[in-house]
Amino acid sequence: MLRDAASRQAILTQLEDKLKQGAKSLIHNRGYERSLKAESCAVRIDLDAVERDVRYDGKFVLLTDTKLPTQEVAEGYKNLWRVERTFRDEKSTLEVRPIYHHNDGQCIGHIAASSLALRLEMDLQRALDEKKVEVSWPTLMYDLCNFEAAHIELKGKRCIIWTDFVGSAYSAFQTAGIKSPPWVSYL
Repeated sequence: MLRDAASRQAILTQLEDKLKQGAKSLIHNRGYERSLKAESCAVRIDLDAVERDVRYDGKFVLLTDTKLPTQEVAEGYKNLWRVERTFRDEKSTLEVRPIYHHNDGQCIGHIAASSLALRLEMDLQRALDEKKVEVSWPTLMYDLCNFEAAHIELKGKRCIIWTDFVGSAYSAFQTAGIKSPPWVSYL
């Protein structure tokens, strides 16, 4: 609530400065319009509107026309950042750009794979939250990327040697119900 009040005060201070310069710069400015009132030839700060705005301090306000429950709408909106991050990760971390799909099947496959990855991430994150494992997604991905296997030949036999778990990687395996591999596996 304090942050909302401070933000509103900063906007009002900027608005007062702009009003001193002339009202022309404020016309059609969506950031300021709800705090302004036009009267005949002048524009002034609408103190009633500012007071009405105080009731929203500390509240998360969404307007929708869906029939979904309020809690589900709020959670969906709050999780939108995951979708945006997934697309960003695909373009940078996974180094899959630029992508030139040559037919509809490739586009659909790309979208399906992205959706599946997002769904798996959400399920794992929910399971980690339920088990009270506190780790950020970037940290978890870093820890899992450090869990590696080396294919070597030992005494004439081919084998795989796994590195030790780093950070929260073991918790992710446990939470997902995946048995950790033995330190050495002969092929």
